[in-house]
Amino acid sequence: MPSLFPSYSILQDAFSSHQPLRQANAEHLNSSSRRDRFTTWSAIDDVKSKAGSLSSEAQKELSKASQTAQAKAGTMELYSGKYYAACTFGGLIACGLTHTAVTPLDLVKCRRQVDSKLYKGNFEAWGKIGRAEGIRGIFTGWGPTLYGYSAQGAFKYGGYEYFKKFYSDLAGEEMAYRYKTWLYLSASASAEFIADVALCPFEAVKVRMQTTIPPFATSTFSGISIITGKEGTAGLYKGLYPLWGRQIPYTMMKFASFETIVEAIYGYLPKKKSDYGRGAQTGVSFAGGYLAGILCAVVSHPADVMVSKLNAQRQPGEAFGAAIGRIYKDSKSICFSTVFTGNFSMARKRLLNAYAIQSRLDTRLARLQKTIFKVSKNADENTYSWIPRPLEWPCSKDLYDW
Repeated sequence: MPSLFPSYSILQDAFSSHQPLRQANAEHLNSSSRRDRFTTWSAIDDVKSKAGSLSSEAQKELSKASQTAQAKAGTMELYSGKYYAACTFGGLIACGLTHTAVTPLDLVKCRRQVDSKLYKGNFEAWGKIGRAEGIRGIFTGWGPTLYGYSAQGAFKYGGYEYFKKFYSDLAGEEMAYRYKTWLYLSASASAEFIADVALCPFEAVKVRMQTTIPPFATSTFSGISIITGKEGTAGLYKGLYPLWGRQIPYTMMKFASFETIVEAIYGYLPKKKSDYGRGAQTGVSFAGGYLAGILCAVVSHPADVMVSKLNAQRQPGEAFGAAIGRIYKDSKSICFSTVFTGNFSMARKRLLNAYAIQSRLDTRLARLQKTIFKVSKNADENTYSWIPRPLEWPCSKDLYDW
């Protein structure tokens, strides 16, 4: 007779864990516990997302415009012909225009170097010259200044880049990196040596125009004709040796001191250079150029006095050594005090040039070099590799925005 109560096996089958209904329910619970949580909507996140999309679109447009400009202008690689041409043209513009702009200072300097009793100061000199000759008289010698220093700047900056590469290749990568300051000094001296040969004829005309009252010539090329007609071509180069003595130390001091001074200033400031705006960076560059200009004036001024005196007082056919000896023997002509006659005028001139040329052109070229050239230390930590990077032209705004 069958039992009214279910057996143990039936109860086990009905209520065991293998029951399909219970399995489905367990799976449902497990799946619900693993479900991803809903994120909280944020207006800030939405704005960030939209800003990111706009920024990416702006970057695409900027990249497209940059590619279009690069396609029109082409590219400029480090130490290529186009690179040297850019450095040469930059030096031509920078030196020619800045030296021409300070011609009134140079006029007073040269006249006081030849005759220290002629004027007591710059303003007195400009007043006398202006009343006698007008504004044109204050700018006496601007023509040979423009021609001469444009040529000098072209050879100086173009030659500096060339000799820097030339000496780097001779020294080798590791030695060039280790002694880069000496390499830069050698390159600047070599470039200035050649640049002064181009400057010297125009400097001779300029000094004679500024130290003769009234000027012996009315224009640059008429002055060249007068000098060569009386003294031959040698008359244009009789101040070459003291010109080398003036310009080579000046250029070496300029290239060596400016960057060092600027780096020292930023070292004392609480922030990095990139943290300051353009106005603050320009102020630091001006301070660096000011101090570098003082050093350049002190180093080069004694030879500058001799340039003025030799061009004004050296006799035709007189040997360089004899002329120097005669000038020094004449106690009324030159002594220790008159060696620095006009030093303030020259200092102001050098300061303006140091700021205009150094803080703009040299800084841009330095940034240009850092952009297209880097030094990487090798794994053995004893050697270095100079890795050139192709430079796209035009560069970024920070590089070429003068």
